[in-house]
Parts: sequence; structure tokens; C-alpha cells
Amino acid sequence: MTERGQARPQSAEPRSEPRPGERWRAEFPYHWDGDDLVSRRELLHFAVYTSGALFSCTTLLALLGLLQRPAPAEAKLVARVDEVVEGQAFYFRYPDPDDQAVLLHLPGGRFVAYSQKCTHLSCSVYYQPEPGRLFCPCHEGVFDPESGNAVAGPPPRRLPRVLLRREGELLYAVGQVP
Repeated sequence: MTERGQARPQSAEPRSEPRPGERWRAEFPYHWDGDDLVSRRELLHFAVYTSGALFSCTTLLALLGLLQRPAPAEAKLVARVDEVVEGQAFYFRYPDPDDQAVLLHLPGGRFVAYSQKCTHLSCSVYYQPEPGRLFCPCHEGVFDPESGNAVAGPPPRRLPRVLLRREGELLYAVGQVP
């Protein structure tokens, strides 16, 4: 209302921005007519069927994973016994050319081998003879060289062990135990 009691003329064009105090009066950006396009029941059906399909696919993939048996790895010559000095490591590739492994000559003449892939984020694990540990430099994970068990850091599991067979002065990798 103006001073003389007359109403202000309303503009025919809608305002693009509401005034700061009138923000609540602005039109809701969705039209009420569009709400009828999808009912709650249809949305619930969609959610249930989608969840069922995802569960079925996950179950199918799990069953396929159980049915696939890894092919037995062939025996592969790793090293001669005299090539690996006691207390040192020998790095080799097993079971595939892309997979790294480490052979350790432990005190007392015992040999053990492990996958060189850390069980945390698959970084390479290296043997450190001075502290006598297998060490992952990415997140400072530490493994026991005797057993392959995780001793410190974030690795959740032990290193996969590479099975060895000794024939005279030759060491062969014959399999892998997770």
C-alpha cells in the first residue's frame, strides 16, 4: 500500500530472485504434477528387484570363484644352494613371470620362500638382513622371516608361502600356499 491507501501495481513478470526476507515464498523447484510419475510402490518395487539382482549376481560370482581351481604350478628351478649366502635373500619370479618372490637362507641352513607381494596393498616386500625382517616400505609393514606372519604395520595376513623342494644342490619352487 502506498501513502494514499492505493495498492501497488503487481508486475506481470515473475521475479528471478526472491528478496532475502522472502526466500520461503519462492516456488518450489519441482512441480506437484511430476510427483505422480513415480509412486512410492513403484520405487519400492524397483529397489527390491535391483537388490535381488545384485544379490543374485554376487552369489553367482562367488560360486564361479569356488568352482575354479588354480592349475597346479610346475616345478621351477629357483637357485643353487651355494648361490644364496646364509642370512641373505635371493629374488626370483614365481609362479608367473610377473609374480615376484623372495628366497631366504635362514640361519641353520634352512630355506624358506614367500611371495614378495605385501598383503596390505600389494607393494613389494624386501628382506632386511640387519634387523632380520621382511619389510614393506609403502606403509612400514613388517613380516617375520621364519613364518611369514605379519608382525607390525597394516598388513592383515601373512605372506603367501612358496613351497620348496630340494634335489641335491638345487632348489625348486613347487607350489604356493596362501
